[in-house]
Amino acid sequence: MFAKKKNNKSVCVIGLGYVGLPLATQCALKGYKVYGLDYDEKKIKKISSGKSPIKEKFLDENLSQVNLKASTDSKIIRKADIILICVPTPVDKNFYPDLEPIKSAAEAAAKNLKTERRPLIIIESTINPGVCEEVIEPIFKKAGYKIGKNYYLAHCPERINPGDPKWNITNIPRVVGSFNKKGLELALKFYRDIIDAEIYPMKSIREAEAVKIVENSFRDINIAFVNELAKSFDRMGIDAVDVIKGASTKPFAFMPHWPSCGVGGHCIPVDPYYLIERAKLSGFDHEFLKIARKVNNSMPAYTVELLQDALNEIKLPLNGTAVGVLGLSYKANVDDLRKTPALKIIEKLKNHKAKVFVFDPYFPQMSNVKNLNALLKKSDAVILASDHNEFKEINPEIFKKQKIKAIIDGKNCLNKKKIEKFGIIYKGIGR
Repeated sequence: MFAKKKNNKSVCVIGLGYVGLPLATQCALKGYKVYGLDYDEKKIKKISSGKSPIKEKFLDENLSQVNLKASTDSKIIRKADIILICVPTPVDKNFYPDLEPIKSAAEAAAKNLKTERRPLIIIESTINPGVCEEVIEPIFKKAGYKIGKNYYLAHCPERINPGDPKWNITNIPRVVGSFNKKGLELALKFYRDIIDAEIYPMKSIREAEAVKIVENSFRDINIAFVNELAKSFDRMGIDAVDVIKGASTKPFAFMPHWPSCGVGGHCIPVDPYYLIERAKLSGFDHEFLKIARKVNNSMPAYTVELLQDALNEIKLPLNGTAVGVLGLSYKANVDDLRKTPALKIIEKLKNHKAKVFVFDPYFPQMSNVKNLNALLKKSDAVILASDHNEFKEINPEIFKKQKIKAIIDGKNCLNKKKIEKFGIIYKGIGR
């Protein structure tokens, strides 16, 4: 529990999801009067009762301890001195950025702006460079408001890592950019007030927008590199995981990334497209980023190909074979389906007419078996798509006892030697 302190400023958080709800809770813990806006009535009802709709340690420990007034009525924005926009910024089926959620949030803020407060509006949603200038500011301008006179506008790209026991909303360093010096000063003061970490000022709001895109594009590119290595090393009989561990012994100029069945979450599979599309408008083609996205998008299909290869070794067709998929979450030990490769794996299995059984302890409502044992009893082969602790701790003898013939380890987290010792075909990603 964090110590509360008095604060005469009020905050309204628009979007009470994985980013907005922890941020609202932290603001309340730091003494701000906090309001929340979200149009999901079930979510609002749960939050108002002090319960988190998101399974997150920080929220489990603190949400019930704060006074967070949540509503579906956008008029609640009028109570705020500081307005935080934390809505999703997704891509459509063609990977084109969808800015409608953030436009709607900005329009709601403009409609309910109390200019006598000269409110500070902060965009936390991930956006490509130029959005604040080209999309957000014109919305307020159209409503008759001018930056510096009626309100201030800043951008602080969200940084949150769901399920991380060390890094959370309270201690991750942040960067802030604004249109003018006063807006930057206000934003810096706010974040330094609520976060116990460095708050780094950027020279411009466009630079601040670029930071988050660069962070996640960096990760996407490096993951694509090791995923491509995995495909290559599979052909050469080289264990990519062992090679990366070996390379990691170099104490400088190498940062390990790990191959897997695909890239999930709201950031890494999405943010590069925002830069790709915005750069096109400036006459630049990000070929490297597009290749990285293509490689990482190919991994669910490659995982199913590995299963087909394994089944071919024992002369079984994928058509009609019972395949158990362990896990739906994109990440270990969280209830998060955003861009999860597991759903693509399941879709491809069904396209091949496999009998698919699914179990995830974090999504019992989406599992079609009651538990892990039930899945193994029904399955001839298994694909591990989420590295939950429950799955990593499986004793390989259980696979043998349940007559599992092949295992595709999409997260490279199972004991390959022990599994193969029982005569079970094991294939990892690059192993």
